[in-house]
Amino acid sequence: MDGKISEAVSRRTGEQENELRDLEKQLAQMKRLAGSVSQDQSTGDLETLNAQNGRLKFRRNHLIQALGEKKKRSTGVDYPTLERIKALFHIAVITLFPDIDEVPNAVNACTPIHGDYQCNDAIKISQWLKKQGRTVELDKLKEEAKVFSAQAAPAPAFSGDAKGKKKAGADVVTAEKVLAEKLVVCLPSNDLIESTVVSPAGFINLNLKPAFVAQKLTSLIREQFPPPPVSKKLKVIVDYSSPNIAKQMHVGHLRSTIIGDSIANLLEFIGYEVVRLNHLGDWGTQFGMLIAHLKDKFPNYLTVSPPIGDLQTFYKEAKVHFDEDPEFKRRAHDCVVSLQNHEEDIMKAWKLICEVSFSEMAGIYQRLKISRKLMNRGESFYDEMMKEIVRELEEAGLLKLDEPDEHGRRRKLMFVPEGQIPLTIAKGDGAFTYDTSDMATIRHRLQVEKCDWNIYVIDSGQEFHIDLVVKGAKLAGWLDPDVQRCQFVGFGLVLGEDKKKFKTRSGDTVQLAELLDEGLARCEAKLKEKGRDKELTKEEFEAARDAVAYGCIKYADLSKNRLSDYVFSFDKMLDDRGNTAAYLLYAYTRIRSIARNAGVSSEDLQQYLASVGTIPLEHEKELKLAKKLNMFHEALLGALQNLFMNQICDYLYELSSTFTEFYDNCYCIEKDRATGAIVKVHRNRLLLCEATAGVMDRCFSILGITPVSKM
Repeated sequence: MDGKISEAVSRRTGEQENELRDLEKQLAQMKRLAGSVSQDQSTGDLETLNAQNGRLKFRRNHLIQALGEKKKRSTGVDYPTLERIKALFHIAVITLFPDIDEVPNAVNACTPIHGDYQCNDAIKISQWLKKQGRTVELDKLKEEAKVFSAQAAPAPAFSGDAKGKKKAGADVVTAEKVLAEKLVVCLPSNDLIESTVVSPAGFINLNLKPAFVAQKLTSLIREQFPPPPVSKKLKVIVDYSSPNIAKQMHVGHLRSTIIGDSIANLLEFIGYEVVRLNHLGDWGTQFGMLIAHLKDKFPNYLTVSPPIGDLQTFYKEAKVHFDEDPEFKRRAHDCVVSLQNHEEDIMKAWKLICEVSFSEMAGIYQRLKISRKLMNRGESFYDEMMKEIVRELEEAGLLKLDEPDEHGRRRKLMFVPEGQIPLTIAKGDGAFTYDTSDMATIRHRLQVEKCDWNIYVIDSGQEFHIDLVVKGAKLAGWLDPDVQRCQFVGFGLVLGEDKKKFKTRSGDTVQLAELLDEGLARCEAKLKEKGRDKELTKEEFEAARDAVAYGCIKYADLSKNRLSDYVFSFDKMLDDRGNTAAYLLYAYTRIRSIARNAGVSSEDLQQYLASVGTIPLEHEKELKLAKKLNMFHEALLGALQNLFMNQICDYLYELSSTFTEFYDNCYCIEKDRATGAIVKVHRNRLLLCEATAGVMDRCFSILGITPVSKM
């Protein structure tokens, strides 16, 4: 059957090629004769042939694509199950409708009560036919549906037991159901699908072959759950965290840091070249203020290193002087000019302030296990480039002068298509703005770094600004959307338990270091309450405390839809029930202990797998767990598609829950009830335990969470 489908597609492609050649000959002949006949005579025939030619080319391309998909899926490359099912239905759809302009590919995993996967292509195609006005085909489907419905026995108002009541009309056949049945008939033979059930509404529910599930899981175990295959390796820049120099990191930086780092981890695991950038606010007016204050407070800073221990206090002192002392404000502006001119003494003061900030940030990043690959690249890096882009945009005629202010100075503005406000590229006094810096930044990433994908992980309030910058880059000719991609990855606010913006009791912004300290203290108390300090060594206890405290803070953020605001609650985070890091980390340590308690090593299990060839899946709960393990790649590709990391968290929790169901029903180790001695070890089940722990390990690593072997 498999070969027959390929032959049919190849034959149809050849037929289309022959028709195209005939049409092209006719077109050429008519164009040669067009000069010798009247306009009215030739135009109608040419238009008809051109239309036929276009339709045939369209059909031919779809058939070629289908054949390519089929060949690609038969090369032995272990594509995710979902992608393979989509490829099969792709062929079925274009076999029925070669001229369809877009194959729906509406296939998704479904709830186990219905099957393993569900295809909704028939419903989408029905909508497409209506949109195309193809009433004849629709009417024919409806007539077939009437025939099937007439043949079906009428159902009572309700049938079945109390658990499974069936509504009247459940056996009515619809046009979508007929269409779905036709799609099933056109599916190529394959090693995936065991059975299909078409619902009255046209949903195709399908179950996988147990042999396929076992073979796929065996392959993943042998390869130690590698990344899913992707068609092209991309260079990706991920811009995240981005605190301001001379200010302490606060809770507002938490989400960008955690979400951005996990996205970068995912992209790296997939196999992309990832550049992690920390776009720091280290340039501009505030530094003139800080340098002026440094010169006042530590006049000998050039020879004696100033003891700036508390940058937050230092910043507040400078801000008070700036707001209240006109002379200080004037000197601060002078320092900005000197900084932009790179005067040696002023640059040293600037570096001193930056180094103190870098040290504080590094401490926060180390505690949260943020990747050391995150590079600090502040606005200062783009200083010279800002001058270049002003010249470049002026020469391109893309800058307009604003109306003069009271001093006769005029800003240089850039109006972008569909932009409600312009970008301010230069102030009236020639100074640069955030717009200038961000335009220089995007130009460097696209034109110099030559990234394929430029990602901004910034709070949702900045979406409008980044949208203007991206549109500005397109207008300037730096960004070709067909070649490079810029994506804004926004996120909501962190709220207190009162559902308001997270603040201290005094109304101040919550400092990140203080928040982490509180998390550690609460977690330590919770572990001691459970008596873990008596069961673990000092080193094991501290490792467990740190893993749970920081893991819970990260997971509470990542497990939510990033676009939503979320309530920060240590009580909920540290709860070891439900979808929390505490529950998952405890589950992981228990799973890891099973093989260890059985005295079976990883090497023993690998030897066992080599001896049996394919992992045996004899119990229904074994099969269910295997199916969930096989969905690892689908979870990653789903998160990759839209950069919502909660999809990986959801999968991790579902996997853990499925494992619990398996473990409650399937003994991995059987012991003598009297002596407690091990009498039997089910190695296939231990393999499932180790596979579950291995997948959890991969997910934890992507999420930036550190599991421990003992808790």
